[in-house]
Amino acid sequence: MAYEELKQRQSVMWGSGPYQRVTETIADIHEIIVDRLKPREGQCWLDLACGTGAVAERAARAGAKVTGLDLSPALLEQAKARADAEKLEIEYRVGDCERLDGIDEGAFDVVSSTCGIMFAPDHAATARQLGRVLKPGGRLGLANWTPEGGLGAMFRMMAPFQPAPPPSNPFDWGKEDRVRELLGEMFDLRFEKHISIFRPSSGQEYWEIFSTDYGPTKTLADSLGPRREELHRTWVDFFEKNYKSGDGIAHDREWLLVLATRK
Repeated sequence: MAYEELKQRQSVMWGSGPYQRVTETIADIHEIIVDRLKPREGQCWLDLACGTGAVAERAARAGAKVTGLDLSPALLEQAKARADAEKLEIEYRVGDCERLDGIDEGAFDVVSSTCGIMFAPDHAATARQLGRVLKPGGRLGLANWTPEGGLGAMFRMMAPFQPAPPPSNPFDWGKEDRVRELLGEMFDLRFEKHISIFRPSSGQEYWEIFSTDYGPTKTLADSLGPRREELHRTWVDFFEKNYKSGDGIAHDREWLLVLATRK
């Protein structure tokens, strides 16, 4: 599938579920990203693939001048409603991280993305845009799931139900060597590995959250017809067998923190 056709589908897919319950499962990652990037009064901050606004809100509360950009209009509507409710001044835009039209070179002091830009199919184009919109000395913070961690395992469990593999592997952004290839010429890089643990009460609760609120899983499940129940059983069994902890589930999800300074 061509990249542009895929992105058109992604724009609908990511907004097909409410999503907020899902973003709350990675609140610990949001906190670490913001803590490391240390927002300050008046900084120009761009949060890419911002979803419903979790990082953008934290940066705005600290005084940064925040722009949030996402491919999905439906997610941005949720983000805008949340910002309005909290009286936060955040500019939200529909946009493509591979082609940041309307954003000047060196426009931002800080760029962040939490488990977001990794899903854009053209990794090299995204990397070029990260370098273009950050000013010299500007800081970048990315949270990316690693291929060997629990999210990688979850996506491999779902792979037999997918109609076709993606044109690029989003988990490549969770490999230090690949990130160096993509960003090393433009940025001074450092890396940290972290574990985020999601603790639903059961594999069934995990399924109920992700099959209704997480766009990629909801879209896949809704497309399967009679095989939907097979995916349901596979999902529940996978978590009950591999991540059972006491009376619930402990899904340990390894992620790579990329911290970079624009040269």
